[in-house]
Amino acid sequence: MRLFEYVDQGGFIMYILVILNIVGITLLLWRMVTILGFKKQLEQHIQNVKARFENHKQDHQVIVSLVKDEVAAQVHDLEFGLNTIKIIASISPLLGLLGTVVGIFTAFEVISQKGLNDPSLFAGGISLALITTVGGLIVAIPHFIGYNYLTGLLDDIELKFEKSVIAKLYAGEK
Repeated sequence: MRLFEYVDQGGFIMYILVILNIVGITLLLWRMVTILGFKKQLEQHIQNVKARFENHKQDHQVIVSLVKDEVAAQVHDLEFGLNTIKIIASISPLLGLLGTVVGIFTAFEVISQKGLNDPSLFAGGISLALITTVGGLIVAIPHFIGYNYLTGLLDDIELKFEKSVIAKLYAGEK
């Protein structure tokens, strides 16, 4: 059986899962390229932030606070789209479960109307249940992995970014 036949058998819920998968994978790839590009140019970003604050004659705590705010703002811009990926990862199994319930309900409807004489009559409902469950999990798993990887990467970048700027600002003072 081909992929399109599975999607078609899964019905409306599978079409929603396919659309969510396309949107989510696109966001994952886009965010991956953006974040890795930022990481490659991290030293340049560190120098830019350092240059903004190195000539200020304010209290060290004020400068450190301003640097932390600037770093947080730049990292926040990199986080764009990650909530959508997390939502897709969270709702996909629920949509699969919804398809399971609809499929089982359909199977029981057929059983109540036609009886158990011909099992092929209610097999369509069972098939819908199984296909949407699998579809929900297939969509959710890579999105969970991608989301967790990207948030971990961003946490590392933010920590290194912040520490490097502060260290370079106060490297000559001691």
